[in-house]
Amino acid sequence: MKLNDKVVIITGASSGIGKSLAYECAQRGAHVVLAARQYVTLCQLTENLQQKYKIKALAIECDVTNEEDCKQLIKQTLTTFGKVDVLINNAGITMRALFQDTKVDVLKQVMDVNFWGMVNCIKYALPEIVKTKGSIVGVSSIAGYKGLPGRSGYSASKFAMNGFLDSLRIENLKTGVHVLTACPGFTASNIRNSALNKDGKQQGESTLEEQKMMSSDEVAKHIADAVENRSRTLTLTGQGKLTVALSKFVPAFLDKMVYKHFTKERDPLLR
Repeated sequence: MKLNDKVVIITGASSGIGKSLAYECAQRGAHVVLAARQYVTLCQLTENLQQKYKIKALAIECDVTNEEDCKQLIKQTLTTFGKVDVLINNAGITMRALFQDTKVDVLKQVMDVNFWGMVNCIKYALPEIVKTKGSIVGVSSIAGYKGLPGRSGYSASKFAMNGFLDSLRIENLKTGVHVLTACPGFTASNIRNSALNKDGKQQGESTLEEQKMMSSDEVAKHIADAVENRSRTLTLTGQGKLTVALSKFVPAFLDKMVYKHFTKERDPLLR
């Protein structure tokens, strides 16, 4: 399925992987619906995409934790374009704090955005995607295969995403709907700058070496390719693929490797 002339909804589209996906899909000829809370940023982005790629783009202010917002996202898309071909659930936040120090509300907030935000959007988009035999994409993470220290709420949300998407895929084996679970490794973006600390406040600065990570543009290209190829899963980066493999065959050894890795971040939580 080529993306040319398809209608693609992208949540969390104002920055990072979501913004890169907007450009990648538009470049391939898709009409894009960009959803996020930063409406002014989205309007500037849609104007740029329309001028550069001669496609149609729509900006919709949407908080994915609000079910009514997600309902209106699909409704406005149908009003403008008459169909939905692809829904890319990209909106997400992360956290950084040891569980013993973290307020439970922080974990709930991460789960509300990453998991329930995806569920809210899919609930209202699925009937339309069944009609077009289109695609549902969940931008998950390697943390959905291996729990990461200091990211318990984030890992839990991504494990939940992966399980939900597995169930959805099986339920739709006969409907023609394509379900993709995309799991990037560490990606250079602003997600860690806005990571929540133990009190639910943004930490403000990444503790990892961003310059050594895969770019969000490269991640977006891989995801767009996977949508067009109707791939089942997508695992990115050599480190990510190795992590998934080791988690299956030598999980205890991987625990030690992950522990050691996270002792090397700036201001480490583990020592």
